[in-house]
Formats: sequence, structure tokens, C-alpha cells
Amino acid sequence: MFFNKTLAVAAGAAAALAFASAVAAQTPPPRPAGPPVAAVAAPAPVQVRHGPALPGVCTYNGDQAVQDSEVGKYVAARMKQIIAEVNAELTAEDTAIKNEAKAIDTARAAGPTDALEARAANLQVRFNAFKRKQQLRQAEVQQTERKALLRVLQELDPIAVSVYQARNCSLLLGEGVLLGNPAMDITGQVVTGLNAKIKSFTFNRERMDTPPAGAPATPPRAN
Repeated sequence: MFFNKTLAVAAGAAAALAFASAVAAQTPPPRPAGPPVAAVAAPAPVQVRHGPALPGVCTYNGDQAVQDSEVGKYVAARMKQIIAEVNAELTAEDTAIKNEAKAIDTARAAGPTDALEARAANLQVRFNAFKRKQQLRQAEVQQTERKALLRVLQELDPIAVSVYQARNCSLLLGEGVLLGNPAMDITGQVVTGLNAKIKSFTFNRERMDTPPAGAPATPPRAN
């Protein structure tokens, strides 16, 4: 990709990748309250006076373009839906495992039995499988977001090139620019072009589950 060298695009879903990292984990004890902290006044905004726009020099923020575009917002919203579905699945299983653990602990009060120990061993197997599922679902969410953002960037890059050429840019400065005359920024024009081209597309969660034993990896070919 010419304009976007990375898929770490601020589409709003990246922060949600740790969607269920705390499921089935121990909650750390609260820290003791310390002395009240004095409020610090926010600094007054600095008024910036820009110099003249430099002919042939343009600026562009690809992350901002994705974040501000309609398709970028759609991807962020869709990722939140997918993450909520995964969280619901994992939370239900986590609750069932915790309830079984409590039931086993209660039954142990009457004395250990072979049946109870077998039940506890079964629960350990379920818990281990659950931890693997957690990791798998997180990998699926990450892969889903990566593919969705890749699709957005594939649509975005040609538009950015077109705007670059239409503005007769000779030099394009990217996300590393701290300040610049807004007249040199082509990000808004790129967003406008992307909104006119695409607003949404269908995508679902990537699945990485291992097929059941004995099931063919790929469907047989027709003769």
C-alpha cells in the first residue's frame, strides 16, 4: 500500500481487541484509598498562527481518513457487534464453569467421593478447553478486524493517490506532521471521495475452529 504502511488504523475497534481477556480471571483486590488528589486545571488551548501554504507540499493522515469516513465508522460499529456476540458466548460458558465449581466445593463439604473427584477432573478439562477457546476467539476478532480494515485501505489508497495528483502535490507528509497549514491537508478530500465510493460492506467473524475429527478439510470435488 502506498499511503498506508500499517493496518493499525484508528477505526475505533482496535481498543476492543482485549474483548474478553478478563473472563474467568481473578479480579485483583481493590487498592486502599489514598489521600485526595488536588484537581489540576487543564491548560488553555494554544492559538496557532500558520504560515503560508507551501506550493506542492501536502499533508495527509490515513488513520484519520479511515476514522472519519462512513465505511470506517461502519467497520467500528460492526466490530462492536461481533465482539458483543463473542463476549456473550464466553460469558455464558464462564458462568457455567464457575457455577459447577461452586457446586463441587459445596458437595465436598460432605466428604470426597470417587464420583466427585471425577466430576472435578471433568471440570478441569472444561476449564482448559475454555481458556483455549478464549485465545481462539480473540485471534478470530483480530483477524476479522484486520481483514475489514484491509478492505477499507484497498478502497482508500487509489482515492488518496487521485487527490494527491489533482492537488499537484510534489511532497506528501503523513501522520508524523505535528502542525501544518490546513490548506495543505488533503485528508478531508480523501474522506469525501471514500464516502462517495463505499459506505459499508458485509463481513462476519472469521472462524478458526478446528473441524471435527474425521471431517474433510475441504469439500470433495465433484466427478
